[in-house]
Amino acid sequence: MRVISRSAGTVEPGTEHVALNASDAAQLADAVAGAAVIYLCASPAYHRWPAEWPALADAVISAAGHSGATLVVLSNLYGYGPVEGKLTEDLPARPAGPKGQIRAEVWARVLRAHESGRIRAAEVRASDFFGPGVTSGGHLASRVIPPLLRGKTVRVLGDPGTPHSWTYVPDVASALVAVGETEDAWGRPWHVPTAPPQSITDMVGELSRQAAVPPVPVRQLPAGLLRALGVVSPLLRELREVTYQFDRPFIVDSTAFTARFGQTATPLADQVRATLRWWRERLGASLQ
Repeated sequence: MRVISRSAGTVEPGTEHVALNASDAAQLADAVAGAAVIYLCASPAYHRWPAEWPALADAVISAAGHSGATLVVLSNLYGYGPVEGKLTEDLPARPAGPKGQIRAEVWARVLRAHESGRIRAAEVRASDFFGPGVTSGGHLASRVIPPLLRGKTVRVLGDPGTPHSWTYVPDVASALVAVGETEDAWGRPWHVPTAPPQSITDMVGELSRQAAVPPVPVRQLPAGLLRALGVVSPLLRELREVTYQFDRPFIVDSTAFTARFGQTATPLADQVRATLRWWRERLGASLQ
């Protein structure tokens, strides 16, 4: 397996790391020569999406066309925008802002290239990432677990009692592989198998129970404070576009994937156990 990123990465058995800017179409084409499947899991910095995503998407599409490899894009759910009811793959793109618009446009470009015969492609969509190795980009990562393990108040976006779907990272990996290897799965988006929705309050309760620590308070981050913090934090500034996902039920329907591939989400208890183990190893002495 060859991993392409801006940095050389860590050495892992069976993995070759190549450092390059994937937006450079020529370099990328050379790096993926001979590949059977290209998995597009990269993403520019959150506040740089509109400026950098188009070139990255075009470079990857071009590289897939030159190499003959199948392209599988890992995406999120921003392109749907606010939705009443469950999120299903057949919903139209109605993004609420620039980040949703760019994710919808990336898939539109990939799909056009697929339908024109230039490439073979599919998209795999996940809700908020959760699991071992996730330190940013997921609301149950650094924003929740470290303070919880230290017995401190957890502060989150939106209503902490609202049902929300959380997608486990190992399930994302399994879904990407399954789609990449299955010809009749190409040409459409798929939702990663995702466990039944849980509110942040319920997730904090499960995390506390399995971590054997006393429950901690869960507080909503006030909108005014979020705006103020956004002045100095590009990440928090950009999060305002997607606060609707935490103010109302945000529920992913992944039954289509399960019906086609027979894969279901990892049981929630197992997700929590593995995630806590990873975080405790990462935080180490700081928890003492």
